[in-house]
Amino acid sequence: MTDLEELSLCAAGRQPDSCCKHESIIGKKRKAAEEELLGLRVPEDATSPTICSSSEGDGTKIMEDDSENVTNVDDRSEDLEKRMCKMQDAVRTILECLGEDPTREGLLDTPKRVAKAMLFFTEGYTKQLSDVMNNAVFEENHDEMVIVRDINIFSQCEHHMVPFFGKVHIGYIPNGKVVGLSKLARIADMYARRLQVQERLTKQIAQAVDEILKPQGVAVVVEASHMCMVARGVQKPGATTVTSCMVGAFKEDAKTRKEFLSLINNGGK
Repeated sequence: MTDLEELSLCAAGRQPDSCCKHESIIGKKRKAAEEELLGLRVPEDATSPTICSSSEGDGTKIMEDDSENVTNVDDRSEDLEKRMCKMQDAVRTILECLGEDPTREGLLDTPKRVAKAMLFFTEGYTKQLSDVMNNAVFEENHDEMVIVRDINIFSQCEHHMVPFFGKVHIGYIPNGKVVGLSKLARIADMYARRLQVQERLTKQIAQAVDEILKPQGVAVVVEASHMCMVARGVQKPGATTVTSCMVGAFKEDAKTRKEFLSLINNGGK
């Protein structure tokens, strides 16, 4: 039997155990393109994560370089290939358990599509705050509230592995430093793109902003709709879950907290 014939059988799900063996036939270019799409391919000239610190040398480290924990690119590529194959085999098993035929035309590429989709939905596991921040912390003499609201987020419920999605509102009161506004959205995405519960997601975003800026206070509110209670279970479309995490001035001062909640609810009108 030729390699092409064996690969065809593997794609059809007739020889799932040999999937990894024949993956190399796809070619290095296609493999590289898939890794880059999934955010797991690192350029050869890439440097290790940058250390962000106060330009005044006040001893406050915003983020540290965790070089020892950075996985070798070749190891990550090999690990990606193994994980892709294991997930594809698992999806075939699920399809069979559902009474479907994984070899029928409409499902031939479903295992690979699902595997790639799950890696994308959980790409937050491959990122660190140092990657997200990219030195976008600046000295600025501003001590009034800064708010970025209505940031769309998409996440996966860790209990049922179905989506929940909605908006996050992030506010902070600077203490000599401000952050690029887009970085707040990127922080939210990094933690949302993992298996999550909304309560933990809210707290992680607040703690990250607090760690990066050491501000006078941080406030985070998340509003989301969970498919695990909309499309299954109690089946209540329209139900929204709201969680909050207040740090520093927002937690200690009721007036400050009230101002933040007023601004995110109606824009101060």
